[in-house]
Amino acid sequence: PASLSIWGWGGLGVVLFLVTFGPFAIFYLAFYIFCFIGGGFAVTLLYGKINSEKHLEKCEHSYLPPTQIGILKTLDEMKLEMKPIKIDRRLTGSSFIDEPLQQVIQFALRDYIQYWYYTLSEDESFLLEIRQTLQNALVQFSTRSKEVDWQPYFTTRLVDDFATHLRVFRKAQDRLGDREDKLNDLMESFFEAEVEMERKICRDVVCTSHKDEEGFLRDLCELLLYLLLPPGDFHNKNMRYFLREVLARGVLLPLINQLSDPDYINQFVIWMIRDNSCNYEAFMNILKLTDKPAELEAVKDKVLEELQFLRSLDTAGDDINVIKNQINSLLFVKKVCETRIQRLQSGKEVDAFKLAANFGKLCVIPLDHILVHNIALQFFMDFMQAAGAQAELFFWLTVEGYRVTAQQQLEAMQSWQKDGKKQPSATKGLLKAAALGVYEQYLSDKASPRVQVDEASLTRLGEKLRKDDPTPEIFDEIQRKVYDMMLRDERYYPSFKQSPLYVRMLAELDMLKEPSYRGSDDGDGESFNGSPTGSINLSLDDLPNSCHDESMHLHAFISDTGVCNDHGKTYALYAITVFRRSQDGSEETWKTYRRYSDFHDFHMRITEQFENLASILKLPGKKTFNNMDRDFLEKRKKDLNAYLQLLLNPEMVKACPTLIPYVYDFLENKAYSKGKGEFARKIDTFVNPLRSSMRNVSNAVKAFPDSLAEGVNKVSDNMGRMSEKLGQDIKQSILKVPPLLPKSEIDPEHCRVSAQLDDNVDDNIPLRVMLLLMDEVFDLKEKNQWLRRNIKNLLQQLIRATYGDTINRKIVDHVDSLTSPEQVADYVKRFRDSYWPNGILAETPPRRDKSIRMRTRVAAKTSLLGIMPDELKHIIGADTTRKGILRVFDMFQYQPMNRRLVYVFLEGFLETMFPQYKFPELFVKLHSRSPRIHRYNQKLKSTSLKR
Repeated sequence: PASLSIWGWGGLGVVLFLVTFGPFAIFYLAFYIFCFIGGGFAVTLLYGKINSEKHLEKCEHSYLPPTQIGILKTLDEMKLEMKPIKIDRRLTGSSFIDEPLQQVIQFALRDYIQYWYYTLSEDESFLLEIRQTLQNALVQFSTRSKEVDWQPYFTTRLVDDFATHLRVFRKAQDRLGDREDKLNDLMESFFEAEVEMERKICRDVVCTSHKDEEGFLRDLCELLLYLLLPPGDFHNKNMRYFLREVLARGVLLPLINQLSDPDYINQFVIWMIRDNSCNYEAFMNILKLTDKPAELEAVKDKVLEELQFLRSLDTAGDDINVIKNQINSLLFVKKVCETRIQRLQSGKEVDAFKLAANFGKLCVIPLDHILVHNIALQFFMDFMQAAGAQAELFFWLTVEGYRVTAQQQLEAMQSWQKDGKKQPSATKGLLKAAALGVYEQYLSDKASPRVQVDEASLTRLGEKLRKDDPTPEIFDEIQRKVYDMMLRDERYYPSFKQSPLYVRMLAELDMLKEPSYRGSDDGDGESFNGSPTGSINLSLDDLPNSCHDESMHLHAFISDTGVCNDHGKTYALYAITVFRRSQDGSEETWKTYRRYSDFHDFHMRITEQFENLASILKLPGKKTFNNMDRDFLEKRKKDLNAYLQLLLNPEMVKACPTLIPYVYDFLENKAYSKGKGEFARKIDTFVNPLRSSMRNVSNAVKAFPDSLAEGVNKVSDNMGRMSEKLGQDIKQSILKVPPLLPKSEIDPEHCRVSAQLDDNVDDNIPLRVMLLLMDEVFDLKEKNQWLRRNIKNLLQQLIRATYGDTINRKIVDHVDSLTSPEQVADYVKRFRDSYWPNGILAETPPRRDKSIRMRTRVAAKTSLLGIMPDELKHIIGADTTRKGILRVFDMFQYQPMNRRLVYVFLEGFLETMFPQYKFPELFVKLHSRSPRIHRYNQKLKSTSLKR
């Protein structure tokens, strides 16, 4: 009954609930119960969490167990690492170098590391470590560089490396001959020559294989990091490999690529010679000498562009004449380019020497001018040796040297007598011994070969030598006969004028006409009527053909001379009588008065305007003391008369018709307006003797006494050297006796240039290395030895005339200035400003168009040829100068060769920077991978076995 009551009442309650609230009320009841239980849970969780956090916060340190010692130590070290790294910004010890260098470091880190590092981490400790490591390396580098004496490197090693590289290139060219246009053949020949020169090193693999080059740079950078980094940083492999890759592939490789780029080198050459004004004659010479049609096409395209611009201008008045002249000049350049391109493409290119000889339009150089000109004498000497008559020529030259020496010593004796000093008896004895030496060497029965002169003259000379005191004129009679024989005998001077050597001599004197520039090979003349705005060297036929017929009837001579006093100044005045006959038969005569300074100024004007005249016109030298002496004035009058007659010679007028207005202006009856200042004339007076080499020929025997006591000894020494040198040269040329040099197993051509330095010679190294470099550039070794010594003396005089007697001190001072802190700071600033202009990384420039690169080649060659001083051309020859300059230019047009030179410079720099380490042996090992080294060693072994 109890259970029924529970179920009854329960059922009644459910029925009443459903009747009252409806059938869906059960769902609402379940929902209310769920919400009640869920809310209770949420309130309990929130309240418990807050109270538990407060409780734990209060009892955190009270109830947790103590930590282990290792964890505490680790936490302390981590806290120390978080402290900011203090960087010492001192690098080189010089504030004005450190400031721009710090900016370079900052820019490099920003643009090459930070931009990608911040995408990985925001922790700057790594960047600070990188900066500290880089600065440590720079400090080590700076410290070592201060300990090094850089003068031997810049004055000797650097020049020697360059000259040796040029020698290797020249040998490669000589081997190829006409095949030098083939790049692969030239590269093969070049590195074969390098193996023969270096013997243990060949850089062909590094210079031609990118993979091997990168491996070489990685090895080199790892070694540098070992020398420059602290041990802790170096032994960190991640850091070391990272820095090695950055240095090898991010710094050195792009730098070497740029420095070895021929176009970059050509631009650098133009930039270096930027102060030199454009030389029109050099530009035309380059166009006529180039063998690259691409260069001519590029110049022609630029000319057409300029012509189109000039023709589009709307001008009037005086401007139209200027524009017409510019158009004519551009048309002439265009015609030259087209003619040259046609010749190169048609294969009709002819040797200019043969062409000029066939046309027969050659200038005539008198024998007396040939004998006193350094360049012309070389070719005449070669011809006389081939003809077997070198004894006559050497006799004439030796007598000239003897005369100068005897005159100086007799003048010195007279001055001693006037001063009341005792006359040294040894002087006459030495001069007599020298005269007897000349007689024995060339005229006696024992002479071999013997100068052929009549016996009567020899008998008279022998009596004078036995009885009379020696005089400067003792050999004059026989010397005149020898001269007449060389002049008139068909075997000598007349045959020389018909020989190829004469044509080459004219080319060296810059007096060779080239008819090839006037018409094509098939005889068709050019229809172009324009003319350039200036004279063009090497092409006299390009000048107008009008020869000013009236100029052929112009005559002038110095009729009188006198001494004038003007405001306390005394000077000589020369009266020139001038005759001119006009075309209608009327004659005109007048007198004009000129001083020697007027002649000198006129000579400077015309030799600047017409360079080839400097080779044949010889103005009498200036005398500082006793220049008002009557005998001297008569001699000066005679020499100036000879100068005038040569200037007015019909052959001269034909060769240089545009010279006539200058001559008229000088001979007119008016005050002559000088074009040069007094200082310029003094400088030219000092340099002018270099252009006439007869005095320099006698330099081997003349030496003005530095003191009265040592004068006689110096004269005797020089006379002995003169006789010994001339005798040895004659024996070499006639009897084929080799020079008296120490024997060596290695050909001098197969060794470095510096190996030719003679340590026993009392001379300073820098000047000697410069002369060796010039010897290599202009290939002076082909000259005969007697004239080569003369050329060396002339080059020394030229350098001393330019820089003073202390040339070595000048070189050393220049090196000191280039390596001074101020200059180094300037280099760093220039690098910073060019690499990061306005603090922003410069964009990579696009590759320049081929036509622009070709015009840059032409401009670079023109600049190089234009800066060559005229004195150098007069000493070694215009053609030799051009060939030497163009050889140097051609050497820089091949990137693998340029890479070799860059690596040679880098290796020399490192060997100088770290002399205590065995860098030479290291480079031998690194470059031993070349197969050429193995082939060369096998060749040497096979050669030694055959012996």
